[in-house]
Amino acid sequence: MASDDTSPKAIVLVVEDEAIIRMTAVGIVEDAGFEAIDAANADEAIQFLESRNDIRLVFTDIDMPYGSMNGLKLAAAVRHRWPPIAIIVVSGHRVPEKDQMPEGAVFLAKPYRQTALVETMREMLRAA
Repeated sequence: MASDDTSPKAIVLVVEDEAIIRMTAVGIVEDAGFEAIDAANADEAIQFLESRNDIRLVFTDIDMPYGSMNGLKLAAAVRHRWPPIAIIVVSGHRVPEKDQMPEGAVFLAKPYRQTALVETMREMLRAA
């Protein structure tokens, strides 16, 4: 259930190329009381961001082989074009250097704990 500080339901854009992982992440987001929108790559994510003004958090994987950019480039584009949006970056293959992450973004290594992800989302949305 959403807490008072994130109501109405905060909208989280989940960007993940692997369908099963994307569906799992969407389920975690929704179970935490948020509304989820999902995209299979950064290009789809940019289309959502350009067409909506209610997305409050982008949750993206780094390694996405399809599309024009990976998750780090997407995170940089989000920070540049939509600065108020919170950003969580995840990867099971690498840990980005601090200078590769946009200001204020948080990195979580896969496999991430559901409780850690939910608490990070809540903290970031409260701070936004």
